[in-house]
Amino acid sequence: MPVNDIYNQYGATIMNQFESKQSQPKLNTDEGWIVQVYDSNRRLLCVLESSHAWIFLIGCGVGLLLSVIWINAARYSPPLEPTSTQESTILPVD
Repeated sequence: MPVNDIYNQYGATIMNQFESKQSQPKLNTDEGWIVQVYDSNRRLLCVLESSHAWIFLIGCGVGLLLSVIWINAARYSPPLEPTSTQESTILPVD
């Protein structure tokens, strides 16, 4: 029986407060949702929170808006005048 374990009235093991604070990461439950990605060795690789998803969606929306504005501006702008490069490329024939 480990020395640090404390048993309640039902015989279940209760960890000390010091040990539980170290082993359990503090999660903010006000965020809504959180995705934690682990590798095969159970090492935390990255954490995706709802704020990351909102920033990504806002970025996609701004990118879509800019592309629509760019396409419409290109469609209704007057075409560029072609430069007269044909005269310089024609070689005189004897």
